[in-house]
Amino acid sequence: KINNDQIPLRHVYQEIANRAMGQAADLLARHIDAFVVLPVPSVNTIEASDLQMALQTIASDNKISSVIQGFIGNSIAGEALLIFNNSSFTDIAKLLKYEGEIDKKVEMELMMDIASILIGVFLKALAEQLDIQFSQGHPKILQDSQMIDLVRPDSVSWSETLSIEINYTIENHDMNCDLLILFAEDSIEDLNSRVAYYAS
Repeated sequence: KINNDQIPLRHVYQEIANRAMGQAADLLARHIDAFVVLPVPSVNTIEASDLQMALQTIASDNKISSVIQGFIGNSIAGEALLIFNNSSFTDIAKLLKYEGEIDKKVEMELMMDIASILIGVFLKALAEQLDIQFSQGHPKILQDSQMIDLVRPDSVSWSETLSIEINYTIENHDMNCDLLILFAEDSIEDLNSRVAYYAS
């Protein structure tokens, strides 16, 4: 179990996530030819009830969209959730050099393009540092009801787990998204063992 007071280990998680974040941001920046503003990754424990409240808030805002993708490898599993915070699809289309009409189908394609970079590259870089090979599920767009269903009290087997949160902002453009990596509770022990290697 990761405790927020365990600063050395938490710091190592941040360093590993920072490297993975940087690789994903670099590829995205080159892909869209724009500067990606990056913060320090946030590493915390999160309770199922808190996550449920957060997702309910997101689902109630029809300007917010999200993509989810599962991953598993070497006894470590989790979900990557990319949340687009009131981002302009007009701006995203310009960044991705899409010039056609923007409808719901195009919006979904644009989100998938961004997600394939930010989620895919991040997980690949994270896995390489931890000497893991992740198998990634197919990313999918989450509808409002599906988002809430993720952490329904009757469908969640965990009470608390480890999360890595990263906010990606594109300078001078209306695009802002949060990448939330949630590890399964029964993965934490193996994950800690691998991360502890960097603390020695």
